[in-house]
Formats: sequence, C-alpha cells, structure tokens
Amino acid sequence: MIAHNALARLSRTFLASAMLLAFGIHAAETRKVAANVRYRTDKDCAGNAYMQERCVLDIDYPEGAGNAVVILWFHGGGLTGGNKHIPRDFYTRNTKQPIIVVAANYRLAGKHDSMAIDCIRDAAAALAWVFAHIAEYGGDPAKVFVSGHSAGGYLSMMIGMDPRWLAEQGCDISQIKGLVPLSGQAITHFRIRSERGMNNKQPLVDDFAPIYHASQGVKIAPMLLLTGDREMELLGRYEENALLVRMMKINGHKDITLYEFQGYGHGMAAPATTPLINFVNRVSPPPAPPAEKAK
Repeated sequence: MIAHNALARLSRTFLASAMLLAFGIHAAETRKVAANVRYRTDKDCAGNAYMQERCVLDIDYPEGAGNAVVILWFHGGGLTGGNKHIPRDFYTRNTKQPIIVVAANYRLAGKHDSMAIDCIRDAAAALAWVFAHIAEYGGDPAKVFVSGHSAGGYLSMMIGMDPRWLAEQGCDISQIKGLVPLSGQAITHFRIRSERGMNNKQPLVDDFAPIYHASQGVKIAPMLLLTGDREMELLGRYEENALLVRMMKINGHKDITLYEFQGYGHGMAAPATTPLINFVNRVSPPPAPPAEKAK
C-alpha cells in the first residue's frame, strides 16, 4: 500500500510537471479582464447614446506582463449584427509568449441611422485607442496585430490597408505589426453594396474594397489571409483573397500568405487559430530567455 501511494504521488508529480512544460508561460499566468472600456471620447459620443453603448472594448491581459504582443479582434456579423467576444485560444494555445487580446464592438449598420462607414470609423478609433493605451495593461503598442472573422476580417483589412481611416485618428497603417483577416471580403463589402441598391452577387471594387488599396504594397504590414474551402465559402470569398494576394505581390509586398481550410465553410475560425499563433510568433518573436548566470 505504501509503495502504491508513493507511486501515485510520483505519477501526480510527473503529470503536474508535464502540464507545466506543456503550457509553459500560462501555468503561472494570472489574467484579468477590463470590460466595456470606452474607446471613443465624450466629445465623439456627445448626444449619441448608441455610440456610447457600442464603442467599447474588452481587454483580456496577463497580470504583470510587460511589452506583450496584442491582438485586436473584431467580431463578424455582416456589419449589421454580432457582439464582441474574446477568442481565448489565442493565448491559451500560445505557449511561447504572453498575449493580450482586445475585443471591440462597433456600431452596426442599419441601427440608429448608422452606416457601414461608421463600422470602419469605429474600428479605426478602437485601434487608435489600443496604440495609445495598451501599455497601461502591459502591452507593447509596437506589437499590435489586427484580426477578425468575416465582417471583422473586412474591417481589419480596411483600417490596415486604406490609410485614410487611421489618419482620421492621428495614426498610420505603418504602426500595425500584422494583419490576420479570417474569411474577410476583399472586394467592397456586401453591406455597402446593399446601401447602394446592389445585390450581394454583383461584385464591386472601389475605394471601400481592401483590394483597391493593394497599391500601398510595402507600406502594409505582414498579412496572413485565412479562408474556408472555396467550394463551401460564401460568394467567392477564397477567390477574392487569392486575387488580393496576387495584387499585393505585384505591388511589392513581401510577406503575405493565404491558407484555405479544406472541408470548412465560412465558420473556419477554429482551425485558423494555429496558423494565426504561428504567424504572430514569427512576425513578433518571443523574447529570448535570460542568459544563464555564470557558475
């Protein structure tokens, strides 16, 4: 019985050690969430209750972190629906370095006289807030990645490729470390086409299309584009992204990759997590471990 108990204790110790090794930095990580932080000023929101309600973000951050990588995440929903949520896999599955995840809401088109352009402007304002304030939560404003799924992917590309939106906030696209749109529209978003009386099967490329801004080329941050299976995705989503990759390369961009997840439709966020983490760790490598003290 004594030998059995000792063996059991040894097994538990071994299991705990294995878990510490497997989860690395997260084993001792204590996280906090700052919820519904307003990223628009009182002046911006004056007299607009809907703006006050929607222009908020959540920050999920490791306590005591310093100069951590930041991922700003925009939810999907066709620019007309959806709510912020924290994709916790972005940090629980990244064992190489601490990650701060920020999830932002934005005004929804069709609600309280809001238009699709308001979604883009809010997304840019949220990113500008992150640049200005994320150091207060242990983040490095020089290591900010922008990502999102579907409509959120579209927003991440628009504010990361078309300089005018961040310029309105006194910022520049060169401040972005990387862009990771998941199944984002590379042509003009179908909500904008709808506002112009067009149907969603009528393509349009104008200055509200991310691909229109491919001429920015090398000014745009490294990009990882992720879509579902071309035969299962929405309305040519893979092909739009494939053309964007080609046009970016023609314009001199050196760091852009497209992955297509076979067997997945538009809901391909789960398998996208691993390549997203790998991309983040490559573009913003974890700090080198401290050198061993001389014995």
